Amino acid sequence: MSNEIRFFELNTGANIPSLGLGTWLADPGVVGDVIAHAVEVFSSYTILSLHVGYRHIDCAQIYGNQEEIGLALKKLFEEGVVKREDLWITSKLWFYFSSKLIIFLLKVKVMMMDRCTDHAPEDVPEALDRTLRDLQLDYIDLYLIHWPIRMKKGSVGFKAENIVPSDIPNTWKAMEALNKSGKARAIGVSNFSTKKLGELLEYARVTPAVNQSECHPAWRQDKLKAFCKSKGVHFSERLLKASFFHEPNGGYLPEDELWDGGI
Repeated sequence: MSNEIRFFELNTGANIPSLGLGTWLADPGVVGDVIAHAVEVFSSYTILSLHVGYRHIDCAQIYGNQEEIGLALKKLFEEGVVKREDLWITSKLWFYFSSKLIIFLLKVKVMMMDRCTDHAPEDVPEALDRTLRDLQLDYIDLYLIHWPIRMKKGSVGFKAENIVPSDIPNTWKAMEALNKSGKARAIGVSNFSTKKLGELLEYARVTPAVNQSECHPAWRQDKLKAFCKSKGVHFSERLLKASFFHEPNGGYLPEDELWDGGI
């Protein structure tokens, strides 16, 4: 890989590795056992990936495997395979649901975790502390709001009485406090459309460093990428196709059409 594309410089001045290992659907124990049989010395997917050159690991609370990743990272550090400062670790704040998204998810029968209530400002610090404990780290290189949507704190199940208006301004303010504390060295968003990102930029004191979103030849996201570039927000492309969102709509819609119809 050439030096020109190994890293991208963020608006914080930090360099984020251009290629990251996504950990969604990497079930705890399952992938590790497969790799352990295939490559005798290594006992986890993450360890193998770092040996072949990955330096950016993309995590999230909702993925349900951060504790296993934390054990793998601890082993790497203890064995001197890599230093903490040589790795870029991204994680994400879990979200609430909105009414239209609830109806949509029920329609396509997508099951999500019940614990979806970390967007309340008072819960954001604890959410990050929980992630740091799981990953056995003192800080995260990048912490993202996973989705721009919300549901009542402590609620379980998709019920109309659990729906509350979103409060991204106060959630972002809490994210900014984490950035100031040093626990999240950069903060950003994920799955934000041009409209939602534009609204955030109107009140943000700290400009998001990153907007991570699905992007590939079937869903180019040209408008969103151009908007992010114009605002100094790095657009991080997630290659994995979220077919459970797109198939019920008959194909790929622009991010604005997918999320901005009142969601």
